[in-house]
Amino acid sequence: MERKIMNDLVKWKRDANRKPLLIYGNKQIGKTYTALEFGEKEYKTIAYINCSNNKRVFDIFSTERTADKIIFKLSLVLGETILKKDTLILLDNVNDVEIVKGVKKFGKEMSDYHIIMITSLKEKLLVFKGEELQYKYMFPLDFEEYLMAVGNTELIEFIKNAYKNKKSMPFHPIAMELFEDYCLTGGLPEVIDAQIRGFNDFKLRMIKNKILDTYRRELLHISNVLDILRASEVLDILPYQLQKQNKKFQYGLMKNGGRSKDYDKALEFLNVNGLVQKCYKVTDVKPPLSKSKDASSFKLYLSDTGLLAEMMHLSRIQYLTDNVSKYILYENMVANSIVNCGYNLYYYQSEGKAEVSFLIQTRSGKVIPVEIVSGSTAKSKSLSLVISKFGLTDAIRVTEDNFSVKKGIFYLPIYAIFCLKDNL
Repeated sequence: MERKIMNDLVKWKRDANRKPLLIYGNKQIGKTYTALEFGEKEYKTIAYINCSNNKRVFDIFSTERTADKIIFKLSLVLGETILKKDTLILLDNVNDVEIVKGVKKFGKEMSDYHIIMITSLKEKLLVFKGEELQYKYMFPLDFEEYLMAVGNTELIEFIKNAYKNKKSMPFHPIAMELFEDYCLTGGLPEVIDAQIRGFNDFKLRMIKNKILDTYRRELLHISNVLDILRASEVLDILPYQLQKQNKKFQYGLMKNGGRSKDYDKALEFLNVNGLVQKCYKVTDVKPPLSKSKDASSFKLYLSDTGLLAEMMHLSRIQYLTDNVSKYILYENMVANSIVNCGYNLYYYQSEGKAEVSFLIQTRSGKVIPVEIVSGSTAKSKSLSLVISKFGLTDAIRVTEDNFSVKKGIFYLPIYAIFCLKDNL
């Protein structure tokens, strides 16, 4: 599958100041596959090394003091020559700091060896960080990448042009139909590939449940057994939390007397490692939004909307006919898309319960409120009230309708949310 990160990898290869690259992101999103595809296209050979429980590799990186000696020992282990500039050294499942320390030697010496590391534990970055490395976060496929995967690349330019000009998109019904498929399928390559190959819904659900089991096994990296159980509780309750009218995360829904201090470490692990996205309430709609963040009030969203649909036990018919369930998936999709576009998640709720789903603080410092409207869901007055109260000049209403501008509000089709990345 074609991934947009491939362009970033090509730029990395050609960068005169290139350093070893660490790609991080959830399991099952295509990190290894994409890196291998990049290596096949751009290099003569690939030196692939799985670092999981690999004592020989651990010993090499932790004991050898120079980059040349590391390369020599790796070549012996692999039984092949590692070439400067022409071999991509791909270190998969890197979770040990000693291996990273060894790789950093290549960054210090600015060597001509090209190294990519891959990890699924984002929390390790706190230990791995250093100026000797470069970093790239990888997300599940967004809708643009999904369109490329299913062979509808021509539609992408129509969507981008309509977004740029804020004009109606001629193939809107087709885009909406494809987006509904994407929303239920999600952005994980294995599920999308199975859908393309014509697998029935039962088989797709089996794949999703297998991936959910993989995500739950990630919780075993938490050091405290009690926190492992609590993190699992959070994942299990998340769909139910999103189905409530008040989506603020409520500890008491997991068990009577549940308290924030009991779940802090579990929530931190899930959020830091990208298994969930945390959206904080703000008390003021002006930059910087982080200044008025209420750390005790937040909503949680799952990292992949297709997996959320499975956890909600949604069939296609239920999804298409139940506007409440559809709104939940739309909201989760928009949350993930905003994070994918590089923005932090915030929402606003006044004392009078007027609520705006999301607030985006652009790179220039402008705050843009984002409201989501689905099916028969009535447009709330909250967006207009927030615009008036805080003197905002831009606002977005995410809908199932075509592109338009009404009363200064930009009506953005749900399928075009990926366009926000390069245009705010």
